[in-house]
Amino acid sequence: MIDESRVAGGALSPDGVAAEDVLASVRRLRSADRPTHGGRLFAYVYDPAVPGLDELAAAAHRESAHVNGLDPTAFPSLLAMENALVGAAGRVLGGGPGTTAPDVVGSVTSGGTESLILAVKTARDAHPEITAPRIVVPSTAHAAFAKAAHYLRVALDVVPVPVATLRPDPAAMAAAIRPETVLVACSAPSYAHGVVDPVAEIAAVAADAGVRCHVDACFGGWTLPYLRRLGEPVPAFDFAVPGVTSISVDLHKYAYAPKGVSVLLHRNAALRAPQYFAYADWPGYTMINPVIASTRSGGPIAAAYATLRHIGDAGYLRLATVTRDAVASLADAVRAVDGLRLMAEPESTVVCFTATEGGPDLFVLVDELTERGWHTQPQLSYAGLPASVHLTVTAAVAPRVAEFGPDLAEAVAAARAAGPVRLPAELAALVGALTPEALTPELVVGLAAGLGLGGPGAGNESGAGNGPGAGSGPGSGPLPERMALVNTLLDAAPPAPRERLLVEFVGLLQRPDWGSAD
Repeated sequence: MIDESRVAGGALSPDGVAAEDVLASVRRLRSADRPTHGGRLFAYVYDPAVPGLDELAAAAHRESAHVNGLDPTAFPSLLAMENALVGAAGRVLGGGPGTTAPDVVGSVTSGGTESLILAVKTARDAHPEITAPRIVVPSTAHAAFAKAAHYLRVALDVVPVPVATLRPDPAAMAAAIRPETVLVACSAPSYAHGVVDPVAEIAAVAADAGVRCHVDACFGGWTLPYLRRLGEPVPAFDFAVPGVTSISVDLHKYAYAPKGVSVLLHRNAALRAPQYFAYADWPGYTMINPVIASTRSGGPIAAAYATLRHIGDAGYLRLATVTRDAVASLADAVRAVDGLRLMAEPESTVVCFTATEGGPDLFVLVDELTERGWHTQPQLSYAGLPASVHLTVTAAVAPRVAEFGPDLAEAVAAARAAGPVRLPAELAALVGALTPEALTPELVVGLAAGLGLGGPGAGNESGAGNGPGAGSGPGSGPLPERMALVNTLLDAAPPAPRERLLVEFVGLLQRPDWGSAD
């Protein structure tokens, strides 16, 4: 019998725990998570609602979980599967035999962030003569570019995006290119709003400057070619565009493979060469890595291989059809509600909306939708762009679409009745004026406790005696049941203090549990 009061603590038990009890513990902990299936979670997970696919992927993962991608000569099965995944992604994205990009090559990575870090690393290392390299990205580019720039010590030149279009102006991108620029990037589509950047024009200005152009298609790029085949007006964005030198696409998104598998493609092997890391100046084996990790489990790669083989080209076309229709219906549901408007007309797999003047408080609306079983993603205001609500739409959403419209209308009415969240004037003034340096741990702990963010240390500077969820609302675990106040506070903070606040808040949650699990 599991001791439910102690199961969360102490993964290393003194004498071991029976297998059935361990699994029961995992299932109990998972019960607090958002639902990964069923079409009610509009972020983080991608569910095609294909019967038997989970079981197939899990079985394939199990077959290769202990295979090590460090040495393809020892495990040729993994090399074969990686090459097959790269070939499939290359064909979907306009490369391969019979195309204008017949020599496309690539690597399998752990996710979109790793793919983008490697794209920046490859461009940087291709120009060792540039001592202070820079990359140019639109302000709507994924935050992983900023992470790559930070990790690799590359300067990040961010080009503002017009509020009216949500797309970068190619002329502004061209103006941002300097002699030290090693990479220009764009999105197809952008994560926040789901729109496709003017890739052809941006790639052209990059080529004119002799600079590489990377297309971040991690989020929805797998689906765009299928939408084009369905007659949707998808602009050119892939290797059919001259000047596009690399593309990243996540297979654990709209290829519906389990996490985490992404593919980074280059137009040819010469462009990919600087991606590799090799080191022989030590007495051990010569290290040669195409990606950041050395040891890699074959499990995710085998699961992705099984997923693509099982669904097939016709299956992806069917899933794109279902998803396109769901996107259209959800957009209609938003248009039908007074007080809301679409941020952009949907052109991929995203519905993004905001409130009109006099409309509901979006953060309260998100909480109201959560209470009705819909888990959406709030996006904070930024550089003239209002706060918004992001819906990542997958094929699993389609059977639920008819339920969403009435629930959205009801949630908006409830949010209007509740009224907007108002920060105390002194707190709003404090947050607006704070610098990251002023956010001491003690100040953040006090803010967290006032917002209902629990966890060890919240509301108790020593942290002594605090178990998981201390300082939070009844039954809410380490987070409050409603997040509108937290999001309002973060929305009031400029980007730099906002980053610092989130680092400290998450740090309060990520503390070791020293309890025993026996």
